[in-house]
Amino acid sequence: MNPPRGMRDFLPADKARRERVLAVIRDRYRAHGFDEIETPVVEDYDRLHAGMGGDNEKLAFNVLRRGLDADAVRAAADDPAGLSDLGLRFDLTVPLARFYASHRGELPGVFRSIQIAPVWRAERPQKGRYRQFVQCDIDIIGDASARAEAELIVATLDTLDALGLEGASVRINDRRALDAVLDVFGFAAEERPGVLITIDKLDKIGPAGVVAELRERGATASAVGAFAAFLDRAPLETSVYGEAQIRAGLPAGVGDEVVAHLVGLGSAVRAARGAAAVPLVFDPFLVRGMGYYTGTIFELAHPSVPYSLGGGGRYDGMIGRFLGQSVPAVGFSIGFERIVDLVEATTDAAADAVVLVHDRDVPLAELVALKAALVARGSRVRLEQRTKNLKGLLERAAADGYASFATVSAGAEVDALEIKPLG
Repeated sequence: MNPPRGMRDFLPADKARRERVLAVIRDRYRAHGFDEIETPVVEDYDRLHAGMGGDNEKLAFNVLRRGLDADAVRAAADDPAGLSDLGLRFDLTVPLARFYASHRGELPGVFRSIQIAPVWRAERPQKGRYRQFVQCDIDIIGDASARAEAELIVATLDTLDALGLEGASVRINDRRALDAVLDVFGFAAEERPGVLITIDKLDKIGPAGVVAELRERGATASAVGAFAAFLDRAPLETSVYGEAQIRAGLPAGVGDEVVAHLVGLGSAVRAARGAAAVPLVFDPFLVRGMGYYTGTIFELAHPSVPYSLGGGGRYDGMIGRFLGQSVPAVGFSIGFERIVDLVEATTDAAADAVVLVHDRDVPLAELVALKAALVARGSRVRLEQRTKNLKGLLERAAADGYASFATVSAGAEVDALEIKPLG
C-alpha cells in the first residue's frame, strides 16, 4: 500500500519538521518585503505548453478532458494534446506570469511575490528526485534594474542563514554574456541552443567531454577549437568577486555593459551583507536550462553539498506573452526538498509539548479539563492511556516531537502535575 511512484507520505514528525522550515522561509521572505500569493494546482493545457517551460513541458501531468467516450479517445490517437484541456503545474513561474497578467491592475507597480507550493513533474523517480515536490519562489515583477536581482540574492542568503546554513554562496552569470561569448568564439546563431545544452553539462562531463560532444553535434569547427583553447586557460580565481575576476572569466570582445551590471550586483550584495567578501562567484559557463531566461542567472551553492540548492534568473519576455507588452521579471527558487534534509532538527517547538499518561479509571471530564487548562497556558497536549510498555509509549511520543510527560490519576489537579522531561 505505497503511494504512487515518486510521491511520498510524511509521518507527523517529518511533517512538523517540514512546516518549521517552511515557517522560517516564509518569515524571512516577508521580512524582505515579499507578499505570498496562491494559484491553482492546474492551468490550461495550452498555457503550460506554450514554449515557456522548456523541457519541463514534456514532463507535465495532463488532465483528461471531461466527458470523452471511447470513440473520442480513439479519434484523438494521432493528437494526444486533444485529449487534455488542463494540466498540473510543473513549476510556479508559468502560473505567476498568468497570475500577474490576470491581476495587474490590483497589484503595485513593482510586485514582490512569494509562492510556496507543490508542483508535479513526470520525472523518472530516483534518489532526491520526486514527481511531487515543494518549490519556494520569490519573484520581483516590474523592476528592470539590478536592484531586483540584489534583493532576491540578499533575501535568499538571509533565509539560509536563518535556517542555520551559513556560508552559502551564489554562482552568477548573465545570458547576455553567454550570447556574447558564443559570438566571440564564432558559433552560428542557429546552433547556439544546442551548444548551450552541451555547455550546461560542463560540471558533469568536464571540458574534454563538452568539447567532444560539441564536435559530435557538428558545431562550427573553428568555434569549438576557440572554445577548447579558452577552457585550457588557467583556472578562474573564485575567492574574490569583482571586475578583474569577471573579465578574466570572459574572452576578449565581450561588451562592458554586462560586466558593469555584474560588478554592480556584487557591490550591492556586499553592502547589504556587511561582509568584506561578497558571497558571489562568477561562472562564465553557468547556463540554467530554462529557455525563457533573458539576463542574470544564478544558482545557490553550499559547501556541505556538491549540488545546487536553488536557482533562478531574469525572464523579461514571459509575462509579455500574456499581456502583449514587455514586463521585466526576475525570480529565485529555493529547492525545499534538498534544503529540508540539511537543516538540523531543533527542540524549541517541542519545549511545551506534554503527554498526559493517565490511568484507565480517570474520569473523562477530569482528563479533558486538565488538557484544556494546559492548552490554555500555551502547551501542546496529548492524552495517552497508560500501557504495560510505558517506555515504548514515551519513546513514541518523543519521536513525535513531545518533550515532557506527566502521569495522571483520578482527582489530579493541573497545578499539582509533576511534569518530567522525556528521555
